[in-house]
This record gives sequence, structure tokens and C-alpha cells, in this order.
Amino acid sequence: MKSLFKLFIAALIFFGVKTQAQPQSPKLENSLLWEVSGNGLSKPSYLYGTIHMICSSDYFLTDKTKRAFESSEKLMLEINFSDPKEMSQMQQLAMGKEPLSKKLTPEQLAKLDDILKKTTGMTVKQVDSFSLLTVMSLISMKTFGCTDLKFYEMEFIEQAKKKNIEIGGLESVKDQFVILENAYTNDEIIAMLDESVPEETAKLVSTYKDENIESLYNITTDERFTSKKTKKIILDERNLNWVKSMAELVKKQSVFFAVGSAHLGGEFGVINLLRKAGYKVKPILN
Repeated sequence: MKSLFKLFIAALIFFGVKTQAQPQSPKLENSLLWEVSGNGLSKPSYLYGTIHMICSSDYFLTDKTKRAFESSEKLMLEINFSDPKEMSQMQQLAMGKEPLSKKLTPEQLAKLDDILKKTTGMTVKQVDSFSLLTVMSLISMKTFGCTDLKFYEMEFIEQAKKKNIEIGGLESVKDQFVILENAYTNDEIIAMLDESVPEETAKLVSTYKDENIESLYNITTDERFTSKKTKKIILDERNLNWVKSMAELVKKQSVFFAVGSAHLGGEFGVINLLRKAGYKVKPILN
């Protein structure tokens, strides 16, 4: 089950690894941690951008983040991975509805076989029963170049259990699988897999360690690789739904929200949407 969790998290990472952003002037301060206040709230809540998974040698959690987490009364993730039902659903969805040998054309299978051999040493026959998202995840994990990956979600869950605070999810595993499957065609996924290289992952990790929210957003939404339709599916529509849920949650208690950092920036990013809803959202810099 732990291996399946790693694969699923890798699928979430994948969509931010393939691109090189064009340089743009930052519009948001460099900070992964933001305070949400105002609009009638009696206590502030916090918004934190994650990279989902990272090599242990690159993992960090700042003192400012630890303090914010300690003052919070609830943890909200994209998915509540502490829920056994969600983990069971993830296990089911890791396997394809039909074998890849039936789902893909001969040309697609041949291309995928070449990519797998090059990146993982496996063949397409060995992964025939997996979903294409699972195969994508196997390849994505390899680009990190380490075996000791750490997962921000699991770190936060462990700390929440120690604090004995409630843990929730903004979406379900099933929701995210449907979203990711609808975001790209099979040809587009295979094309991106062919471009998946350690150098791009290294750039993503470096940008994350700089806490550069604007660049992380630009990397994910570069129009050379991400169509407007795809951006709408994987970012904008989800952000709009999340902010509706967030508005209800923060009325009741101080919540620590931890979501993929690419969701923070942009016109339809969580930060801007919360501001439009009347909240004061400011970076915590130290």
C-alpha cells in the first residue's frame, strides 16, 4: 500500500515536471506559507504549498511552517491519505480498467515500451495490467534520482496524529484519477513521458526550495506544453471548488491547508481566489 501511495503522489507531481518556464517578473512573494485572515474570521488559517514528494536530502520544513502548524486545529490535504477507504480506492484505481495492450494502439505501445526500457529497465508487458497513470508515476519517480523519497502529506499526517487534530481532504482519490485521466489524451501523456528527464525534476526541486510560487506556477502552465483546456481541468476548476470548501472550513476553526504549490499562483490560484472572496492572504516570510 505504501508503494501505491508513492505512485499516486508521483502522478500528482508529474504535471509540474515537464516544462521550462519563460522568465517572468514575480507577482507573489517567495513563500510557501501564507496566512489567511480577515473577512470575519476569529482565528487565522494557513495555506502551504507542497511539492508532494522530494528526496530526503532536499526535504525541508521551516520553523515558520512548524509554528503555523502547531497553532492550527485541523489539517486539510488535497486527499485524506489517513482514511483507509481512500487508500483502498487508490489500490483499486492503480490497476487499469483494461490492459494497456487493449487500451493503446500498437504505435503507442511500442513508444511506451521504448520509454520504459530507457527510464526504468522494464517492458510494457510487465506493466500491462496497470493504468497509464500508474506507469506515468513509475517513470516520474525515477527522475528524482533517489530511493529515499519523503512525502509532505505523510509528514503532515504524522504530525496531525501526534497533535490529535482532525484530518480531512478537499477531494477524493477517485476525483483526482478522473481529473488526471481527463486532462490529457493518451498521446499527450506518452509524449510527456518521452520528455521526462532528471534535469527537469532537478529544476522543479530547486525552484521549490527557493519557495518561488510564481515560477512554480509558470512551470506547470507553460502553454507550449499545457493547453488552456488542461490548465482549466487540473488547476482552475479544482481551485474554485477548493476555495468554496475552504471558506466554510475557516469559519469554524484554524485550518492548515497543504496543497500542491502550483495551485497557489495565477489569476485562478487559491491565493487570488481567497483574496477576491474578501480574505486577507499574506506571506509569512520568517
